[in-house]
Amino acid sequence: MKKILKFIVFAGLMGSLATAQAQSKKKPNIIFILADDLGYGNVHSFNPNSKIPTPNLDKLTEEGIKFTRFYSGNTVCAPSRCALMTGYTMGHAWVRGNAKAKDGLAALRAQDTTLAERLKGNGYKTGMFGKWGLGDEDSKGAPHLKGFDSFYGYLDQSHAHDYYTNRLYEIVGGKTVEVPVDTTKYTEDLIVNKAVDFINANKDQPFFLYLPLTVPHAELKVPAELLKKFQNADGSSKFPPETPFEKKGNYDSQAQPHATFAAMVNKLDADVGTIVALIKKLGLDNDTYIFFTSDNGPHKEGGADPVFFNSGGEFRGVKRDLYEGGIRVPLIVRAPGKIAAGQVNPTPWAFWDVLPTLGELSGTATPKNIDGLSFSPLLSGKKAVKEHDYFYWQFNEGGLKEALTKGDWKLIRFKDKGTAEKLELYNLKADIGEKHDIAAKNPDTVKALYALMKQAKTPAENPRFDWSEIEK
Repeated sequence: MKKILKFIVFAGLMGSLATAQAQSKKKPNIIFILADDLGYGNVHSFNPNSKIPTPNLDKLTEEGIKFTRFYSGNTVCAPSRCALMTGYTMGHAWVRGNAKAKDGLAALRAQDTTLAERLKGNGYKTGMFGKWGLGDEDSKGAPHLKGFDSFYGYLDQSHAHDYYTNRLYEIVGGKTVEVPVDTTKYTEDLIVNKAVDFINANKDQPFFLYLPLTVPHAELKVPAELLKKFQNADGSSKFPPETPFEKKGNYDSQAQPHATFAAMVNKLDADVGTIVALIKKLGLDNDTYIFFTSDNGPHKEGGADPVFFNSGGEFRGVKRDLYEGGIRVPLIVRAPGKIAAGQVNPTPWAFWDVLPTLGELSGTATPKNIDGLSFSPLLSGKKAVKEHDYFYWQFNEGGLKEALTKGDWKLIRFKDKGTAEKLELYNLKADIGEKHDIAAKNPDTVKALYALMKQAKTPAENPRFDWSEIEK
Protein backbone atom coordinates (compact mmCIF):
# COMPACT_ATOMS: atom_id res chain seq x y z
CA MET A 1 0.00 0.00 0.00
CA LYS A 2 2.84 2.38 0.90
CA LYS A 3 4.50 1.65 -2.44
CA ILE A 4 1.26 2.45 -4.25
CA LEU A 5 0.89 5.74 -2.35
CA LYS A 6 4.50 6.66 -3.09
CA PHE A 7 3.92 5.94 -6.76
CA ILE A 8 0.78 8.09 -6.81
CA VAL A 9 2.60 10.98 -5.12
CA PHE A 10 5.56 10.60 -7.50
CA ALA A 11 3.27 10.47 -10.53
CA GLY A 12 1.44 13.55 -9.30
CA LEU A 13 4.68 15.46 -8.84
CA MET A 14 5.90 14.47 -12.29
CA GLY A 15 2.56 15.48 -13.78
CA SER A 16 2.74 18.88 -12.10
CA LEU A 17 6.31 19.32 -13.32
CA ALA A 18 5.32 18.39 -16.86
CA THR A 19 2.42 20.84 -16.74
CA ALA A 20 4.69 23.61 -15.46
CA GLN A 21 7.26 22.86 -18.15
CA ALA A 22 4.58 22.85 -20.83
CA GLN A 23 3.27 26.20 -19.61
CA SER A 24 6.77 27.67 -19.54
CA LYS A 25 7.35 26.56 -23.14
CA LYS A 26 4.04 27.94 -24.40
CA LYS A 27 4.38 30.97 -26.62
CA PRO A 28 2.96 34.05 -24.87
CA ASN A 29 -0.21 35.68 -26.09
CA ILE A 30 0.36 39.23 -27.30
CA ILE A 31 -2.22 42.02 -27.24
CA PHE A 32 -1.20 45.32 -28.81
CA ILE A 33 -3.71 48.13 -28.22
CA LEU A 34 -3.20 51.26 -30.30
CA ALA A 35 -5.18 54.42 -29.52
CA ASP A 36 -5.78 56.99 -32.26
CA ASP A 37 -4.49 60.53 -31.63
CA LEU A 38 -4.24 60.06 -27.87
CA GLY A 39 -1.78 62.53 -26.39
CA TYR A 40 0.94 61.64 -23.89
CA GLY A 41 -0.81 63.94 -21.43
CA ASN A 42 -4.25 62.33 -21.82
CA VAL A 43 -3.26 59.34 -19.68
CA HIS A 44 -3.44 60.24 -16.00
CA SER A 45 -0.51 58.00 -15.01
CA PHE A 46 1.68 59.96 -17.47
CA ASN A 47 0.21 63.34 -16.59
CA PRO A 48 -1.20 63.69 -13.04
CA ASN A 49 -2.72 67.02 -14.08
CA SER A 50 -4.94 65.42 -16.71
CA LYS A 51 -8.58 66.45 -16.39
CA ILE A 52 -9.86 63.11 -17.70
CA PRO A 53 -9.96 60.02 -15.46
CA THR A 54 -8.26 56.92 -16.93
CA PRO A 55 -8.51 54.39 -14.08
CA ASN A 56 -7.96 51.28 -16.19
CA LEU A 57 -4.87 52.66 -17.90
CA ASP A 58 -3.58 53.82 -14.53
CA LYS A 59 -4.08 50.31 -13.15
CA LEU A 60 -2.31 48.87 -16.20
CA THR A 61 0.60 51.19 -15.43
CA GLU A 62 0.70 50.15 -11.77
CA GLU A 63 0.78 46.48 -12.73
CA GLY A 64 3.41 46.82 -15.44
CA ILE A 65 6.10 49.09 -16.82
CA LYS A 66 5.75 52.66 -18.04
CA PHE A 67 8.07 53.91 -20.77
CA THR A 68 8.48 57.68 -20.68
CA ARG A 69 10.48 58.12 -23.88
CA PHE A 70 8.72 55.96 -26.43
CA TYR A 71 8.19 57.34 -29.93
CA SER A 72 5.57 56.78 -32.61
CA GLY A 73 6.57 55.92 -36.14
CA ASN A 74 5.43 59.28 -37.46
CA THR A 75 3.22 62.20 -36.56
CA VAL A 76 0.16 60.96 -38.51
CA CYS A 77 -1.71 57.68 -38.88
CA ALA A 78 -0.64 55.64 -41.92
CA PRO A 79 3.15 56.04 -41.83
CA SER A 80 3.20 55.47 -38.09
CA ARG A 81 1.34 52.19 -38.57
CA CYS A 82 3.66 51.25 -41.42
CA ALA A 83 6.66 51.63 -39.10
CA LEU A 84 4.89 49.53 -36.47
CA MET A 85 4.03 46.72 -38.87
CA THR A 86 7.28 46.58 -40.89
CA GLY A 87 10.08 47.71 -38.55
CA TYR A 88 11.31 50.53 -40.79
CA THR A 89 11.86 54.21 -39.96
CA MET A 90 10.56 57.01 -42.13
CA GLY A 91 13.95 57.10 -43.81
CA HIS A 92 13.36 53.67 -45.36
CA ALA A 93 9.64 52.81 -45.15
CA TRP A 94 7.39 52.35 -48.19
CA VAL A 95 4.59 54.47 -46.67
CA ARG A 96 6.04 57.77 -45.39
CA GLY A 97 2.89 59.87 -45.15
CA ASN A 98 -0.88 59.79 -45.42
CA ALA A 99 -2.26 59.12 -48.89
CA LYS A 100 -5.66 58.50 -50.42
CA ALA A 101 -6.39 54.82 -50.88
CA LYS A 102 -7.72 55.34 -54.40
CA ASP A 103 -4.32 56.44 -55.74
CA GLY A 104 -2.99 52.93 -55.08
CA LEU A 105 0.12 54.12 -53.27
CA ALA A 106 -1.19 54.03 -49.71
CA ALA A 107 -1.05 50.24 -49.51
CA LEU A 108 1.75 47.98 -48.41
CA ARG A 109 3.34 45.92 -51.17
CA ALA A 110 3.61 42.14 -51.33
CA GLN A 111 7.26 42.35 -50.23
CA ASP A 112 6.47 44.49 -47.18
CA THR A 113 6.43 41.73 -44.56
CA THR A 114 4.45 42.59 -41.45
CA LEU A 115 4.63 41.72 -37.80
CA ALA A 116 1.43 39.69 -38.19
CA GLU A 117 2.90 37.64 -41.04
CA ARG A 118 5.91 36.79 -38.90
CA LEU A 119 3.83 35.74 -35.91
CA LYS A 120 1.38 33.75 -38.02
CA GLY A 121 4.32 31.87 -39.51
CA ASN A 122 5.34 30.95 -35.97
CA GLY A 123 2.03 29.34 -35.10
CA TYR A 124 0.06 32.33 -33.80
CA LYS A 125 -3.60 32.95 -34.53
CA THR A 126 -3.70 36.58 -35.62
CA GLY A 127 -6.54 39.06 -35.37
CA MET A 128 -6.92 42.78 -36.04
CA PHE A 129 -9.94 44.83 -35.05
CA GLY A 130 -10.14 48.57 -35.71
CA LYS A 131 -8.38 50.85 -38.20
CA TRP A 132 -5.93 49.36 -40.71
CA GLY A 133 -5.06 52.18 -43.14
CA LEU A 134 -2.42 50.26 -45.10
CA GLY A 135 -4.40 48.81 -48.00
CA ASP A 136 -7.91 48.38 -49.38
CA GLU A 137 -9.59 45.04 -50.00
CA ASP A 138 -8.29 44.75 -53.58
CA SER A 139 -4.71 45.82 -52.82
CA LYS A 140 -1.60 43.86 -51.91
CA GLY A 141 -1.94 45.42 -48.47
CA ALA A 142 -5.35 43.93 -47.66
CA PRO A 143 -5.41 42.44 -44.13
CA HIS A 144 -5.88 38.85 -45.32
CA LEU A 145 -2.66 39.21 -47.34
CA LYS A 146 -0.71 40.80 -44.50
CA GLY A 147 -0.85 37.98 -42.00
CA PHE A 148 -4.24 38.31 -40.33
CA ASP A 149 -6.55 35.33 -39.84
CA SER A 150 -9.32 37.62 -38.58
CA PHE A 151 -10.14 41.27 -39.21
CA TYR A 152 -13.08 43.57 -38.60
CA GLY A 153 -12.95 47.32 -38.99
CA TYR A 154 -11.97 50.17 -41.27
CA LEU A 155 -9.63 49.83 -44.24
CA ASP A 156 -9.44 53.45 -45.44
CA GLN A 157 -8.44 55.82 -42.65
CA SER A 158 -10.76 58.53 -44.02
CA HIS A 159 -13.74 56.29 -43.23
CA ALA A 160 -12.53 55.84 -39.66
CA HIS A 161 -13.60 59.39 -38.80
CA ASP A 162 -17.25 58.25 -38.80
CA TYR A 163 -18.41 56.41 -35.67
CA TYR A 164 -21.78 55.40 -37.14
CA THR A 165 -20.52 54.15 -40.47
CA ASN A 166 -21.62 51.63 -43.06
CA ARG A 167 -18.03 51.19 -44.32
CA LEU A 168 -16.67 48.29 -42.29
CA TYR A 169 -14.85 45.24 -43.60
CA GLU A 170 -14.18 41.71 -42.41
CA ILE A 171 -12.15 38.69 -43.45
CA VAL A 172 -14.70 36.17 -44.73
CA GLY A 173 -13.65 32.97 -46.46
CA GLY A 174 -10.04 34.13 -46.55
CA LYS A 175 -10.88 37.42 -48.29
CA THR A 176 -11.32 40.96 -47.01
CA VAL A 177 -14.86 42.04 -47.91
CA GLU A 178 -17.28 44.82 -47.04
CA VAL A 179 -19.97 43.66 -44.63
CA PRO A 180 -23.42 44.97 -43.62
CA VAL A 181 -23.35 47.26 -40.59
CA ASP A 182 -26.05 48.41 -38.18
CA THR A 183 -25.44 52.16 -38.45
CA THR A 184 -27.29 52.79 -35.18
CA LYS A 185 -24.42 51.08 -33.34
CA TYR A 186 -21.31 52.91 -32.17
CA THR A 187 -18.49 51.33 -34.16
CA GLU A 188 -16.11 51.31 -31.21
CA ASP A 189 -18.50 48.88 -29.49
CA LEU A 190 -18.75 46.67 -32.58
CA ILE A 191 -14.97 46.51 -32.88
CA VAL A 192 -14.32 45.71 -29.21
CA ASN A 193 -17.02 43.02 -29.25
CA LYS A 194 -15.24 41.35 -32.18
CA ALA A 195 -11.95 41.49 -30.28
CA VAL A 196 -13.60 39.84 -27.28
CA ASP A 197 -14.96 37.09 -29.55
CA PHE A 198 -11.47 36.54 -31.00
CA ILE A 199 -9.89 36.13 -27.56
CA ASN A 200 -12.59 33.69 -26.45
CA ALA A 201 -12.24 31.65 -29.64
CA ASN A 202 -8.45 31.40 -29.35
CA LYS A 203 -7.92 31.17 -25.60
CA ASP A 204 -6.38 27.70 -25.86
CA GLN A 205 -3.65 28.59 -28.36
CA PRO A 206 -1.12 31.40 -28.75
CA PHE A 207 -2.72 34.47 -30.28
CA PHE A 208 -1.71 37.94 -31.44
CA LEU A 209 -4.43 40.55 -31.08
CA TYR A 210 -3.78 43.88 -32.76
CA LEU A 211 -6.42 46.34 -31.56
CA PRO A 212 -6.01 49.70 -33.35
CA LEU A 213 -9.00 51.50 -31.85
CA THR A 214 -10.26 54.73 -33.42
CA VAL A 215 -11.00 56.83 -30.34
CA PRO A 216 -10.36 59.62 -29.50
CA HIS A 217 -9.72 60.65 -33.15
CA ALA A 218 -12.19 63.19 -34.54
CA GLU A 219 -14.99 63.40 -35.33
CA LEU A 220 -15.96 64.01 -31.73
CA LYS A 221 -18.97 61.82 -31.13
CA VAL A 222 -20.14 59.36 -28.48
CA PRO A 223 -23.46 57.75 -27.50
CA ALA A 224 -25.61 59.97 -25.28
CA GLU A 225 -25.26 57.69 -22.25
CA LEU A 226 -21.46 58.05 -22.34
CA LEU A 227 -21.63 61.81 -22.71
CA LYS A 228 -23.86 62.15 -19.62
CA LYS A 229 -20.96 61.18 -17.39
CA PHE A 230 -19.29 64.46 -18.34
CA GLN A 231 -22.40 66.61 -18.15
CA ASN A 232 -24.08 68.25 -15.20
CA ALA A 233 -27.65 67.43 -14.20
CA ASP A 234 -28.94 70.26 -16.39
CA GLY A 235 -27.12 68.91 -19.45
CA SER A 236 -24.35 71.50 -19.40
CA SER A 237 -20.73 70.45 -19.80
CA LYS A 238 -18.50 69.68 -16.83
CA PHE A 239 -15.64 71.21 -18.83
CA PRO A 240 -16.55 74.84 -19.48
CA PRO A 241 -16.12 77.01 -21.36
CA GLU A 242 -17.43 75.10 -24.37
CA THR A 243 -17.02 76.54 -27.87
CA PRO A 244 -19.42 74.69 -30.18
CA PHE A 245 -17.80 73.26 -33.30
CA GLU A 246 -19.58 73.91 -36.59
CA LYS A 247 -19.57 71.17 -39.22
CA LYS A 248 -16.44 71.30 -41.37
CA GLY A 249 -15.38 68.78 -43.99
CA ASN A 250 -15.92 65.24 -42.72
CA TYR A 251 -16.46 66.35 -39.15
CA ASP A 252 -20.00 66.91 -37.90
CA SER A 253 -21.03 69.74 -35.58
CA GLN A 254 -20.49 69.25 -31.86
CA ALA A 255 -22.13 71.45 -29.22
CA GLN A 256 -19.89 70.25 -26.37
CA PRO A 257 -16.50 69.26 -27.78
CA HIS A 258 -14.77 69.29 -24.38
CA ALA A 259 -17.26 66.93 -22.75
CA THR A 260 -17.35 64.72 -25.82
CA PHE A 261 -13.58 64.39 -26.06
CA ALA A 262 -13.42 63.48 -22.37
CA ALA A 263 -16.10 60.85 -22.93
CA MET A 264 -14.14 59.37 -25.84
CA VAL A 265 -10.96 59.07 -23.79
CA ASN A 266 -12.96 57.56 -20.95
CA LYS A 267 -14.52 55.11 -23.42
CA LEU A 268 -11.05 54.10 -24.60
CA ASP A 269 -10.03 53.52 -21.00
CA ALA A 270 -13.12 51.39 -20.36
CA ASP A 271 -12.41 49.27 -23.44
CA VAL A 272 -8.90 48.58 -22.20
CA GLY A 273 -10.48 47.52 -18.92
CA THR A 274 -12.78 45.13 -20.79
CA ILE A 275 -9.84 43.39 -22.46
CA VAL A 276 -7.81 43.11 -19.24
CA ALA A 277 -10.81 41.76 -17.31
CA LEU A 278 -11.41 39.10 -19.96
CA ILE A 279 -7.78 37.97 -19.87
CA LYS A 280 -8.03 37.61 -16.09
CA LYS A 281 -11.36 35.77 -16.31
CA LEU A 282 -9.95 33.25 -18.80
CA GLY A 283 -6.90 32.58 -16.62
CA LEU A 284 -4.53 33.95 -19.26
CA ASP A 285 -2.95 36.62 -17.07
CA ASN A 286 0.42 34.91 -16.73
CA ASP A 287 0.56 34.00 -20.42
CA THR A 288 -0.24 37.39 -21.94
CA TYR A 289 1.68 40.55 -22.75
CA ILE A 290 -0.54 43.62 -23.08
CA PHE A 291 0.93 46.67 -24.81
CA PHE A 292 -0.83 50.03 -24.91
CA THR A 293 0.25 53.11 -26.85
CA SER A 294 -0.93 55.76 -29.36
CA ASP A 295 -0.19 56.25 -33.05
CA ASN A 296 0.90 59.90 -32.69
CA GLY A 297 0.27 63.06 -30.71
CA PRO A 298 -3.11 64.72 -30.07
CA HIS A 299 -5.15 66.34 -32.83
CA LYS A 300 -6.89 69.71 -32.89
CA GLU A 301 -9.40 69.04 -35.68
CA GLY A 302 -13.13 68.65 -35.22
CA GLY A 303 -13.31 70.85 -32.14
CA ALA A 304 -10.62 69.06 -30.15
CA ASP A 305 -8.77 71.30 -27.71
CA PRO A 306 -5.35 69.87 -26.76
CA VAL A 307 -4.39 73.05 -24.92
CA PHE A 308 -7.42 72.89 -22.62
CA PHE A 309 -6.77 69.23 -21.80
CA ASN A 310 -2.98 69.57 -21.65
CA SER A 311 -3.00 66.64 -24.08
CA GLY A 312 0.71 66.92 -24.83
CA GLY A 313 1.70 67.10 -21.19
CA GLU A 314 4.93 69.07 -20.85
CA PHE A 315 5.78 68.67 -24.52
CA ARG A 316 5.49 71.18 -27.34
CA GLY A 317 3.46 70.37 -30.42
CA VAL A 318 0.58 68.20 -31.56
CA LYS A 319 -0.21 65.81 -34.40
CA ARG A 320 1.60 66.85 -37.63
CA ASP A 321 4.45 68.38 -35.63
CA LEU A 322 7.84 66.76 -35.13
CA TYR A 323 8.24 68.42 -31.77
CA GLU A 324 7.98 65.92 -28.90
CA GLY A 325 4.25 66.46 -28.50
CA GLY A 326 3.64 65.12 -32.00
CA ILE A 327 5.72 61.95 -31.72
CA ARG A 328 6.34 61.04 -28.07
CA VAL A 329 3.54 58.75 -26.94
CA PRO A 330 2.65 56.79 -23.80
CA LEU A 331 3.68 53.14 -23.67
CA ILE A 332 2.53 50.69 -21.02
CA VAL A 333 3.40 47.00 -21.00
CA ARG A 334 1.82 44.54 -18.58
CA ALA A 335 2.59 40.85 -18.12
CA PRO A 336 2.22 39.50 -14.56
CA GLY A 337 4.93 36.99 -13.71
CA LYS A 338 7.11 38.32 -16.50
CA ILE A 339 7.22 42.06 -15.83
CA ALA A 340 7.69 43.46 -12.33
CA ALA A 341 4.94 45.90 -11.40
CA GLY A 342 5.43 49.61 -10.93
CA GLN A 343 8.48 50.13 -13.14
CA VAL A 344 9.31 53.39 -14.92
CA ASN A 345 11.86 53.28 -17.74
CA PRO A 346 13.27 56.31 -19.62
CA THR A 347 15.08 54.32 -22.34
CA PRO A 348 14.25 55.72 -25.79
CA TRP A 349 12.78 53.33 -28.36
CA ALA A 350 10.16 53.55 -31.09
CA PHE A 351 7.47 51.90 -33.20
CA TRP A 352 10.00 50.30 -35.54
CA ASP A 353 11.40 48.38 -32.57
CA VAL A 354 8.11 46.63 -31.83
CA LEU A 355 8.47 43.95 -34.53
CA PRO A 356 11.87 42.65 -33.32
CA THR A 357 10.87 43.08 -29.67
CA LEU A 358 7.75 40.94 -30.07
CA GLY A 359 9.78 38.58 -32.20
CA GLU A 360 12.22 37.95 -29.36
CA LEU A 361 9.43 37.63 -26.79
CA SER A 362 7.67 35.00 -28.91
CA GLY A 363 10.64 33.19 -30.41
CA THR A 364 9.74 34.48 -33.87
CA ALA A 365 12.40 35.09 -36.50
CA THR A 366 13.01 38.76 -37.31
CA PRO A 367 14.17 40.16 -40.67
CA LYS A 368 17.84 41.14 -40.62
CA ASN A 369 17.59 44.27 -42.76
CA ILE A 370 15.04 46.30 -40.80
CA ASP A 371 15.79 49.40 -38.72
CA GLY A 372 14.24 48.12 -35.51
CA LEU A 373 16.05 46.57 -32.55
CA SER A 374 14.71 44.27 -29.85
CA PHE A 375 14.13 45.99 -26.52
CA SER A 376 12.62 42.92 -24.86
CA PRO A 377 15.31 42.84 -22.10
CA LEU A 378 13.86 46.12 -20.79
CA LEU A 379 10.61 44.35 -19.97
CA SER A 380 12.35 42.12 -17.45
CA GLY A 381 14.24 44.99 -15.86
CA LYS A 382 17.49 44.50 -17.77
CA LYS A 383 19.35 46.83 -20.10
CA ALA A 384 18.85 46.54 -23.83
CA VAL A 385 21.54 44.52 -25.56
CA LYS A 386 21.87 47.29 -28.10
CA GLU A 387 20.38 50.78 -28.34
CA HIS A 388 19.94 53.15 -31.26
CA ASP A 389 22.61 55.70 -32.02
CA TYR A 390 19.87 58.08 -33.19
CA PHE A 391 16.18 58.31 -34.14
CA TYR A 392 14.86 59.83 -37.37
CA TRP A 393 11.49 61.01 -38.73
CA GLN A 394 10.28 62.84 -41.83
CA PHE A 395 6.86 64.26 -42.68
CA ASN A 396 5.49 66.32 -45.54
CA GLU A 397 2.29 68.30 -45.26
CA GLY A 398 2.80 71.96 -46.00
CA GLY A 399 6.50 71.48 -46.60
CA LEU A 400 9.05 68.91 -45.54
CA LYS A 401 9.86 68.42 -41.87
CA GLU A 402 12.61 66.19 -40.55
CA ALA A 403 13.72 65.44 -37.02
CA LEU A 404 16.66 63.55 -35.56
CA THR A 405 17.45 62.87 -31.92
CA LYS A 406 20.78 61.65 -30.58
CA GLY A 407 20.96 61.37 -26.84
CA ASP A 408 19.57 64.61 -25.42
CA TRP A 409 20.11 66.54 -28.65
CA LYS A 410 17.36 67.09 -31.21
CA LEU A 411 17.63 68.71 -34.63
CA ILE A 412 14.52 69.71 -36.59
CA ARG A 413 14.71 70.73 -40.25
CA PHE A 414 12.05 72.65 -42.18
CA LYS A 415 12.19 72.94 -45.98
CA ASP A 416 9.73 74.02 -48.67
CA LYS A 417 10.24 74.37 -52.40
CA GLY A 418 11.96 77.59 -53.36
CA THR A 419 12.78 78.57 -49.79
CA ALA A 420 15.89 78.21 -47.66
CA GLU A 421 15.93 75.44 -45.08
CA LYS A 422 15.48 76.27 -41.41
CA LEU A 423 17.24 74.33 -38.65
CA GLU A 424 16.28 74.25 -34.98
CA LEU A 425 18.32 72.63 -32.22
CA TYR A 426 17.13 71.67 -28.76
CA ASN A 427 18.63 69.96 -25.74
CA LEU A 428 15.79 67.82 -24.40
CA LYS A 429 17.41 67.34 -21.00
CA ALA A 430 17.64 71.07 -20.36
CA ASP A 431 14.58 72.09 -22.39
CA ILE A 432 11.99 69.32 -22.60
CA GLY A 433 9.39 71.79 -23.86
CA GLU A 434 11.57 72.75 -26.85
CA LYS A 435 11.15 76.44 -26.10
CA HIS A 436 14.71 77.60 -26.78
CA ASP A 437 16.29 77.06 -30.18
CA ILE A 438 20.04 76.95 -29.57
CA ALA A 439 21.20 76.14 -33.11
CA ALA A 440 23.10 79.41 -33.50
CA LYS A 441 25.07 78.76 -30.32
CA ASN A 442 26.02 75.18 -31.22
CA PRO A 443 27.13 75.08 -34.88
CA ASP A 444 29.30 71.98 -34.45
CA THR A 445 26.43 69.99 -32.95
CA VAL A 446 24.12 71.13 -35.74
CA LYS A 447 26.68 70.08 -38.33
CA ALA A 448 27.10 66.62 -36.80
CA LEU A 449 23.37 65.96 -36.47
CA TYR A 450 22.72 67.30 -39.97
CA ALA A 451 25.21 64.78 -41.35
CA LEU A 452 23.41 61.97 -39.52
CA MET A 453 20.09 63.21 -40.90
CA LYS A 454 21.42 62.71 -44.42
CA GLN A 455 22.64 59.21 -43.55
CA ALA A 456 19.32 58.24 -41.98
CA LYS A 457 17.31 58.27 -45.21
CA THR A 458 17.24 56.93 -48.72
CA PRO A 459 15.16 58.32 -51.60
CA ALA A 460 11.56 57.13 -51.33
CA GLU A 461 10.73 54.12 -53.52
CA ASN A 462 7.07 55.13 -53.37
CA PRO A 463 6.51 57.98 -55.87
CA ARG A 464 3.75 59.36 -53.66
CA PHE A 465 6.42 60.27 -51.13
CA ASP A 466 9.14 61.46 -53.49
CA TRP A 467 9.89 64.88 -52.06
CA SER A 468 12.93 65.69 -54.17
CA GLU A 469 11.14 68.68 -55.73
CA ILE A 470 10.87 70.27 -52.30
CA GLU A 471 14.64 70.25 -51.96
CA LYS A 472 15.02 72.57 -54.95
